[in-house]
Amino acid sequence: MKAMVLAAGLGTRLRPFTEIRPKPLFPVLDTPLLRILIDQLRKEDSRLIVVNGHHLRQQIADHLHGEKDIIFQNEEQILGTGGGLRKALVHFDKDPVLVTNGDIFHTIDYGEVYKHHCGSDADVTLVLHDLQRFNSVQVSEDNYIVGFGNEVSLQTNRIRHLAFTGIHVINPALLTMVPPAEFYNIIDFYRELIHSGGKIKALVVEGHHWVDIGTPEDYLGLHSALLQGELLSPVAPISRPCFIGKNVKIAKDVKLLGWVAIGSGASIGRGAVIKRTVVWDGAEVRAGAQLTDTIVY
Repeated sequence: MKAMVLAAGLGTRLRPFTEIRPKPLFPVLDTPLLRILIDQLRKEDSRLIVVNGHHLRQQIADHLHGEKDIIFQNEEQILGTGGGLRKALVHFDKDPVLVTNGDIFHTIDYGEVYKHHCGSDADVTLVLHDLQRFNSVQVSEDNYIVGFGNEVSLQTNRIRHLAFTGIHVINPALLTMVPPAEFYNIIDFYRELIHSGGKIKALVVEGHHWVDIGTPEDYLGLHSALLQGELLSPVAPISRPCFIGKNVKIAKDVKLLGWVAIGSGASIGRGAVIKRTVVWDGAEVRAGAQLTDTIVY
């Protein structure tokens, strides 16, 4: 299996934190999210992983340096999800490619997703689930994707609306139809593929955990779930409800309330009170600080 992690987004909803590091490198219990995704792919014997980057891309390139099974795709011009895949086509062969967004934490089995696609006649398989907040993909009774968003579908069967997990498998020959070297959204390409008679099928998953860290609230919510035992941790073992990384300096009279995650090399000043907060690796909390529901970078 070859795979691609889409990691070139701007992360505008996460500013100012994404002005410091790109969203795929946001730490989850002191481990960059991108590293968690790569480890998940490697467990499924992925032969090659392409990771693209645009915003603060040198940080991603440095993080991946020296890893022989990973190709970093530098995108000086932002190409979008479709354009990024089109540029990566030179690294793929005829076999289907698994694609995953670089800003999701999940427990979906990549291997089962890939196997399902290879056993079907679909050109593309989109992994979907029922998440009311994001339900915008139109799916027919026989699990074909027939539209996206509020567009009117010609499908006469009963339609249900589900959410795209950001995980899909595509037969790479299709990518030759994406314009090269320009911005292109993969969902727009999938719309065109449907209208031209292409087969895009849904794999609907249940009983999993999935978080898009697209906002500060979602990022904090992920840590809340991990540190309160609602999600299995990617880092084992951990203490709950407070995670403290290596070489953390904590002064006297510090109070850690509720759940707290403190990254390696961070320092916490005397008398600080920290509650439901993520402190990034190397960050400093000043003496006497009162922090609740925030990210320290």
